[in-house]
Amino acid sequence: MSMIETSQKLRKEMEKVLKPDRFDHTLGVAYTAANMAAVHGCDIKKALIAGMLHDCAKNLSHDEQLEICNKNKIAVTEVEIKNKGLLHAKVGAYLAKKKYGVDDPEILDAIRYHTTGRPDMTLLDKIVFTADFIEPNRKPLENLDVIRKEAYTDIDVCVRHILHDTLEYLKTTGKALDPMTQETYDFYNK
Repeated sequence: MSMIETSQKLRKEMEKVLKPDRFDHTLGVAYTAANMAAVHGCDIKKALIAGMLHDCAKNLSHDEQLEICNKNKIAVTEVEIKNKGLLHAKVGAYLAKKKYGVDDPEILDAIRYHTTGRPDMTLLDKIVFTADFIEPNRKPLENLDVIRKEAYTDIDVCVRHILHDTLEYLKTTGKALDPMTQETYDFYNK
């Protein structure tokens, strides 16, 4: 299937299952990821697919996500139970494979780690993680203009910057912190 056919197919699928604002965000992430892939020499089609599917589980309630995890023996941490914004990444990787037919482990990992990152991320991981943060529909955040420039000039600096700002945000809001985010920051802060 060509990139255009793949993009159109996934776009239609996501439009069916996501709320309009989440769908707009998804398109922003997909196209930003594809653009970043072109700049950084990564597979553009993989970036487009991962970006298009990164939030494919966001339409599900937290209970529905937990049920999918329980039925399919997907490990769930205490933090993922407390912070409802985290579990969709694991469930999204599962749905990408089972519902949308993605069997490329690199794409599935990029979906799986798009919220927390992970130490020693692949280029595709970094691109989807970053695109999720910088896409044009994002509400303005502190340092966003700087981070957007870093995304195209030094992706490792950019990833570290996003992780730093995410950790600071989580500290001020009191939301549960996934230890993977801290581990990822520590890895990139060396």
